[in-house]
Parts: sequence; structure tokens; C-alpha cells
Amino acid sequence: MANVTMDKIVSLCKRRGFIFQSSEIYGGLNGAYDYGPMGVQLKNNIRDMWWKEMTQLHDGIVGLDASILMHPRVWEASGHVSNFTDPMVDCKQCKSRFRADQIDLEAPCPVCGTRGSFTTPRNFNLMFATHIGADVDAASTIYLRPETAQGIYVDFKNVVSSSRVKIPFGIAQVGKSFRNEITTKNFIFRSCEFEQMEMQFFCKPGTDEKWFPYWREQRMKFYVDKLGIVADHLRWHQHGPDELAFYAKDAYDIQFLFPMGWQELEGVHSRTDYDLTQHQKFSGKDQTYLDPETNERYIPYVVETSAGLTRNVLMVMSDAYEEQELEGGDVRTVLHFHPAIAPVTVAVLPLVKKDGLAEFASKLEHELREDFATDYDQSGAIGRRYRRQDEIGTPYCVTVDYDTLQDNTVTLRFRDSMEQERVKISDLVERIKKATKEYKRV
Repeated sequence: MANVTMDKIVSLCKRRGFIFQSSEIYGGLNGAYDYGPMGVQLKNNIRDMWWKEMTQLHDGIVGLDASILMHPRVWEASGHVSNFTDPMVDCKQCKSRFRADQIDLEAPCPVCGTRGSFTTPRNFNLMFATHIGADVDAASTIYLRPETAQGIYVDFKNVVSSSRVKIPFGIAQVGKSFRNEITTKNFIFRSCEFEQMEMQFFCKPGTDEKWFPYWREQRMKFYVDKLGIVADHLRWHQHGPDELAFYAKDAYDIQFLFPMGWQELEGVHSRTDYDLTQHQKFSGKDQTYLDPETNERYIPYVVETSAGLTRNVLMVMSDAYEEQELEGGDVRTVLHFHPAIAPVTVAVLPLVKKDGLAEFASKLEHELREDFATDYDQSGAIGRRYRRQDEIGTPYCVTVDYDTLQDNTVTLRFRDSMEQERVKISDLVERIKKATKEYKRV
């Protein structure tokens, strides 16, 4: 990843329609981003692969889509109202704002260079407050959720009674969360509006010792085996005594080597029975589980897997990005996405627009849509069109030429190796599916 910088990622994202800054024509809004045609497809592909992995391919995990707006007592029970804070300071000279734990208060201001200009650190709650109803007062205050996990906990009993699930089981959810970050930085890595992919796994107290390492193994395998991430770009970080939440038995983060260094991608946490106990205390509603086989009643322990979907997008962009120097000094920018998550799987390109090639290629592209995400491009030299597809990470290009009209074969080009082979149109779909199934990063 030596040639990968955040500036290069940001530039490619805008140039090729992955990610734009929100409200750009008005000067933009810090910490807010829009996902363009390529970006939204990439994000959705990662989300869908995670959802299939966690629900369809795993026994005993069901889905949920909880509301963003929840009763304010939820956040009192979870501790967010009183404890979800960061220490904040301002520079008296330039009015810039910083997290106090991320700068040296004795050093000059990083923006204006003034020394001794910082205010006394004060706690800043990261939740976005809003109001519900016609009156704007304390009684109408609610919050945009800062995480998706609490929606799962408060619906625990509803899921048990309606789905007839038995412990051990999990509840999975993908959704937006909001945090009023003091400072937003590193593109979409830390933003005010983001998406999470979380699964809370409920188990009998004591069996968490088995399930915690199981889910650690499963989550790391997902990134390497399913998303195709380079294994050396991932590592584990165990929370030390100063990082571990007071209620947690153990916690690990999966870290990825982003352009700005090793940073958290996903957390796997052993949360004990803290969350359900808190909601039982604050709501007055029973949150225990009755084991139908032993008739034993207890509050389950929870093993949590919590990943940032938006951080996953930045991860796969960073991991896939490469600049290759070709013969003659030409440089090719390519995104080595796994074919299963690439925004476009197959691009169909007529060699030229005339002599019926464009019409033939367009018809073929429409037929391939039944099986793949496709693109059709007839503008410019064929080499330039290949480069455009390389930059958006399209794994396969199909070129229709004059021989196609004679023998119904096409040229299939592979993105990573740039190798080409001649394939019968009748075999094309199966050939691409086979290549995707056998894909290994070059």
C-alpha cells in the first residue's frame, strides 16, 4: 500500500462517482458525504454480503430494522446521556475546536500557532438532540441514535416471542447512526452520519467463553475469504485495562492498515448481561429468558460484532487501490475489488461503433444484466475504455469485434492480469461465474 494516500482515494472517488462531499455546490458540509453511482453500489454489495453471511448462512440469526428515533429513556439506560462524551477544547485565538485527548495542550495551536490559547477542557456529548411534537422544550427532547445496538436490546423480548428463536441466537441489523463529532477527519472514516452492521449474539452465561473466540474467528475470515482483503492489512488489537468498558469481560478490534495508519474497522466485544439488565432496571419490564428445555430463567450474556459499513467502503477502496507502471512508462490506476462486490461486474465494449458492432454489443449487455451488474461503453479508443473500467474496479471486460459477427465469440479481458481469452457467447456467463468463484488477488 506504499502508493496509496488519502488524497488519491478522495480524488478517484470524486472522479469516478464513488463519493462526493455533501452540499458541495454550497461549499460543502464537513463530516457529511454523498455516495454516487459507483459508491452506493459498492456499499450495497458489501452490506448484502454481510447480511447473507450473518443471517442466511448462519443458523439462529434473525434480522431487525429498528427505528432511528427511540424513547429518550433508552439512552439513559445505556449510559449515553451521562457518559457518551469527549473532552473538548477551543483555541481562544482562531476559535478552532479540538478533542483534548488528541492534542498537547502545552503546544501551540495546530491551526494558528498561538501558544497557551486553549480553553479548559470540558465534556461534550456526542448525541444529536432534536425535538418531537409541536413544542420545543425539555420534555420533547429526543436523540438521533448514536449506535444501532440498543434497538436490538430493547426488542429482545419481542424477537424471542415472535420468532421462536432459542438461545444461543443472534439479531443482526444494518442502519444509520449519528454522532456529533468534535472533529471529523480522514474522509469517510470519521463522519457525523454513518452506517453500522451489527450482530448481537445472545447466549447462556458461561457459554460466552466459547462463543467469543468463535465470533472473532468468523469475523476475520469474512474479510479475508469473502471480501478478499489482503491478510497482512488486517490485525487484532485487544483492549487494555484503560480501554475496556467497565461492564465488558473482553474486547478486541479488527484493525485495518488505512492510508493514515492502523485504525479500528470492527469490534468484537463480550458485553456480559449489562445491556439487558440496564433496560430491565430502567423500563421495569422483565428481560429474562426462560429456557424451554431446562426451565431455567436468566438474563443472557451478549457477544457483539459491530462493524462500520462506511469504514468498510473506505477499507476496500484502500485495499484495492494500486498504481501500476506499464511498458513505455504508462501508469495504470486499478481497483482490485473482489468480483463479488465490484460495482460493475462486466463491461461490454464494441471495438468500434460502426458496422453493427455497437448494436450487437448493446444487445449482449442487456442479456448479461440478468446475471451481472453491467456497463456499456462505446466512447473512445478501446485502451482508454479499459483504463476507465480498471479505475472503477470492473473485473471483466467483454469486447465485441468483427470476428464476433462471424463465430459468436468475444474477447474476455481480466482486470488484474490484463490477460485475454476468446470465449463463446453461449459459454460467457458460466465462464465469468467460474472466474468469480475461483478469484484470487494477484
